[in-house]
Amino acid sequence: MVNYLGVSSVRELVRQVGLARFLQQLVDAMDSDYRRWEQFDKSARHAIHSPVGVIELMPTSDGQLYCFKYVNGHPKNTAEGLLTVTAFGVLADVDTGYPLLVSELTLTTALRTAAMSVLAARHLARPDSRRMALIGNGAQSEFQALAFHHLLGIRELRLFDTDPGASLKLERNLARLALPDLHIERCASAQEAVRGCDIVTTATADKRNATILRPEMIEPGMHLNAVGGDCPGKTELHADILRRADARVVVEFEPQSRIEGEIQQMPADFAVTEFHRILAGQAPGRRTAQEVTVFDSVGFALEDFSALRTLHALLQQYPHLGTSIDLVPQMNDPKDLFGLLHAPAPQARTALQPEPQAA
Repeated sequence: MVNYLGVSSVRELVRQVGLARFLQQLVDAMDSDYRRWEQFDKSARHAIHSPVGVIELMPTSDGQLYCFKYVNGHPKNTAEGLLTVTAFGVLADVDTGYPLLVSELTLTTALRTAAMSVLAARHLARPDSRRMALIGNGAQSEFQALAFHHLLGIRELRLFDTDPGASLKLERNLARLALPDLHIERCASAQEAVRGCDIVTTATADKRNATILRPEMIEPGMHLNAVGGDCPGKTELHADILRRADARVVVEFEPQSRIEGEIQQMPADFAVTEFHRILAGQAPGRRTAQEVTVFDSVGFALEDFSALRTLHALLQQYPHLGTSIDLVPQMNDPKDLFGLLHAPAPQARTALQPEPQAA
């Protein structure tokens, strides 16, 4: 039997642990895993594109544990009442190849993306950052807002979305949490939202080369957390922002970011810094108060590895929240797989038969 965590189980797990603490555990796990970067088998994700979206597989392993994530991105889904992004994943034991955990990753991906944004910002944003603009107020936005509020000290949040209903939804959801030290303001444009901000997070969904941020909107010392540009042909920043003399671009895994990130707009020799090098002391974090930093985040499999191992560890503390699924055969003779077809079937109970009583 294999451990399974569905959406309701992960939701309850977050409630039991507490959102801020759960996010911090994800941050800690990713910090630890990025620091042992060389132990991981790394590759760009495998993507199958269609005119309306993308379906991807994201694998990695540290030699002891293996994981993969299945994830889609279909921006038009919301018009049909469906999520733009859904995901599930598997954590397995390398020695046996047996799966240890099958889990939903739709909710978990939103949490791990927000946690990764905070981890990067701890090294790239100014330490006194208190004001953040959030451009794109869809499914990711609450997670980003709360992660930066709880873990980085953001006190003022300025919102903009081309759909005013999305901003209203975000504001309403945050208001339900009664956060007295978080001031929220809806803005009429992206330019108005970013003015005077320390951090700007872009998390839009349209699969196109967009210019959510233009060069004239960027102020010295800003940290740009570019989350939405995560597949070929999908960007959010004007290329001249990346070319600024005072700008520095940090990526997760350069070979993948060259295909999918904001830097897909740039020539192959455009200089970037992989984030793990900052944690390892091989490259500096923020260098000056005036430097413009860009975290060109596309999402990398190592982050899902961190999330899955965090879920697996928490399941040991809260075993009642998980279930088991009959995914791998349990056999007396592992060489007789065919015999499984002739094994006695479990006796079916009718509605009139009582549940067996515990001894």
